[in-house]
Amino acid sequence: MTASFTPALGHAALSGLYDPAIALLTRERVWRARLLDQVEPRAGETIVDLGCGTGSFAVSLARRAPGARVVGLDPDGDILARAARKAEAAGQSVRFLQGFARDVAALVGEGVADTVVSSLVFHQLPMEEKRRGLAASWRALKPGGALHIADYGRQRGAMRTLFRIVQSLDGYENTQPNADGVLPDLIAEAGFIDVREVHVLPTPTGSISFYRAKRAGPNAPGTAMGR
Repeated sequence: MTASFTPALGHAALSGLYDPAIALLTRERVWRARLLDQVEPRAGETIVDLGCGTGSFAVSLARRAPGARVVGLDPDGDILARAARKAEAAGQSVRFLQGFARDVAALVGEGVADTVVSSLVFHQLPMEEKRRGLAASWRALKPGGALHIADYGRQRGAMRTLFRIVQSLDGYENTQPNADGVLPDLIAEAGFIDVREVHVLPTPTGSISFYRAKRAGPNAPGTAMGR
C-alpha cells in the first residue's frame, strides 16, 4: 500500500499481540456478541467487514450465516495473512481484500453490499479518512443497506480518563474527535439516514458505542438524523 495507516495497537511490532490485547482491554466477547446480534447476518447477503484486522469478526459473521458472502477489508497485509489463516482454521469461507476504508466501494463494487460493518477502526483514522471511509461505505451499500459500527464514541465521565490508554497507542489527533462524539454527525454527513447510537458499553479503555444507520431506498425522501 502506498499510503500510511495506523497498525493494530498503534505499532506494527505489537500486531502479534492484537488478539489477546483486544480480549483483555475491550470486553471483546461482550461487544462482539452484541455487534453480531445487531448485524443479524443472513444467508445470501453480501457483508463487508471494514478494517477486519485479524478476521475474528469476519469469521463470526460467516459462522453465524452460512451462505453469506463475507468480505474482510484491511490495509495491513500482515494482519490479513493472519486473518486468512484464522478463517481457514475455522473452516469458514471469507474473502480478504487489501485496501483502506476509502477503497471499499472500488474494491467490492458500488451498490453491492447488504451490510457494511466496522469495529474499532474509525477512531484510528484522520478526520478526512473518516469522511472518505463513510462516504465509500455508503456507495458500496445497496439502497436500503445497513451500516453498523462498534467503536470508541463519545467518552463520558470517567470513560474519558480511561480512553487515554487508547490515545497513547493510536494518537490524540485522530482519536479525540471520536471521544468528542463526532461519528454520528459524520455518518449523517455521508448520506446515511436513521443514524442512531443504540448502546454504550463501558470497558477498561473507555466506552464503545454501537451505531446503526441505513442507506435510503430508491424511493425514500432526503436524509435525516435521529438519536
